[in-house]
Formats: sequence, C-alpha cells, structure tokens
Amino acid sequence: MPTILITGANRGIGLELTRQYAADGWNVLACCRSPENAHDLNKLVAQSGGKVSIHLLDVASDAQRASLAAQLKDQPIDILFNSAGVSGNWGTQGFGHCQTQEWLDVLHINVITPMLMMQDFADNVALSEHKIIANMSSKMGSVADNTSGGSYLYRSSKAALNMVNKSAAHDLARKGITVVALHPGWVRTDMGGPNGELSTEESVTSLKRNLANVTLADSGNLLDIDGSIIPW
Repeated sequence: MPTILITGANRGIGLELTRQYAADGWNVLACCRSPENAHDLNKLVAQSGGKVSIHLLDVASDAQRASLAAQLKDQPIDILFNSAGVSGNWGTQGFGHCQTQEWLDVLHINVITPMLMMQDFADNVALSEHKIIANMSSKMGSVADNTSGGSYLYRSSKAALNMVNKSAAHDLARKGITVVALHPGWVRTDMGGPNGELSTEESVTSLKRNLANVTLADSGNLLDIDGSIIPW
C-alpha cells in the first residue's frame, strides 16, 4: 500500500486529496494544526477503514515537525504533498498597502515551511517506490504570466517557492526523488473564493493524474493543471 503525507489536510484541496487518495487505497497521513476541530477530516478517518490517520502538525512549528519526523522515522512516504498555505489578506496586497509582518507571515508559511518539510522527510520519500515531493504553488507565482500586477504578498511567496522547488529538484536527484510544483487551477475554496473555475474534486482529480505521470525528467518544473509546464 503506497503512502502519502498531506499537510493542510483538514480543508479545501488538502481534504479532497485525502479523500481521493484514500478511496484509491493509499495509506494517507493527514496532517493539520487542530485535529480535534477537523470535523470533516475525522469523518473521513471513520469511513476509511484504517487508510487515513490524523497527525498533529502546525508546519510552522519546529517542535511539531521534529516530533512527527521522529514518529515516522524509517517509514517510506511515496508522496510528500506540501499543500498547507496561506494567501494573506487580499485587501492589503496592492501597491501602497503592503505591511512587513503580514508579508513575512505569508513567506514563512508558503516558502520556508515547505522547504523544512522537504528537509525533514526527504529520507522517508527516498525509501519509497514512487519518490515524489509535490509543492502546492500557483500560476500567480509565474513572472512571465503576471500581466495584472498587485497581489504582492502571495505572488512573491509562490515565486520564491518555485525557486526552492527548483533547487530541491537538483539536490534530491541523487536520491532519485522527483520534486514538482503544482498549480491547482482557480479552485472554489476559502482561499480561491466562490467564483473559482474548478471544484476541489475536479482540481484534485487533475493533480492526481499529473502526479501519476511525473518522472525525474519533470523534476523542478511548475506544472499547470493540464500537465503542461508554466513558464517562470
């Protein structure tokens, strides 16, 4: 039974990833900050027949990451999916409105914690059959695709994540690990809003298809929802 570890598994895309991979028979390590309040995730656990287990993890907590890494020591993880992320306040991301602390908070969660997760769990991924790390990015992190400006906090965080993803792809190639950044599409979630083009089910179905088809030759790339490469 292959294993996937998903951060931010209590809602949105992370929750749907948990649902679909469990339905496919995968062992899902579902991580979130407040398991006691993750009601939808707990329902999935009850319905999964033992395929889904919940793990306490605030990705910003060094102690909690270290604790989970110790618990999972020597356990193969076929896919490490860094899904947890934040947008920041969209209302304060225009020119003239950016503030230091909020920007740092977005960069911390969207850039630094995925890197630390990769460092903490790369050895687990290397022990597996699939050997994939997926970082949830966004087309909004593409410099080439930016034709509207604004969204400084979110755009810069995803652009930085794309660079982290590219460097990790080079560094982990010797372990046979494929590292990809994924654009999930414009999805109807708390972050994406009610006007998104895709449901979480549609987005995750495409994300899973992309991950099923990636190879080491794709490592380092930013993949669109249709599997094509998004320019930097």
